[in-house]
Amino acid sequence: QVQLVESGGGLVQPGGSLRLSCAASGSIFSISAMGWYRQAPGKERELVAAITWGGGTNYADSVKGRFTISRDNAKNTVYLQMNSLKPEDTAIYYCNADLLPYASSRYRDYWGQGTQVAVSS
Repeated sequence: QVQLVESGGGLVQPGGSLRLSCAASGSIFSISAMGWYRQAPGKERELVAAITWGGGTNYADSVKGRFTISRDNAKNTVYLQMNSLKPEDTAIYYCNADLLPYASSRYRDYWGQGTQVAVSS
């Protein structure tokens, strides 16, 4: 079994900061990439940021310069540092991992349960 456990969401005022964490655990042989998606009410889920286990990163245009994704390979953990938060960043943030479980021959997508981020004064 593979689990992704997120933490760090909450309520913050505009201009504030939050740091999300996501730890992957279980029968993991290898991780290709991890990332963060978000879904606001009435909108589709969208990519926020992703990072390969080699260190390559990709960001949504709306968060470039404000959010930073990083990872700790030894802990199978990915972080999202969110600065200069705006009300439009309000959403449920989901962790995603593209990984190869033990006793499997192909990489698969796994998702966390989601963590709420609310930006409001």
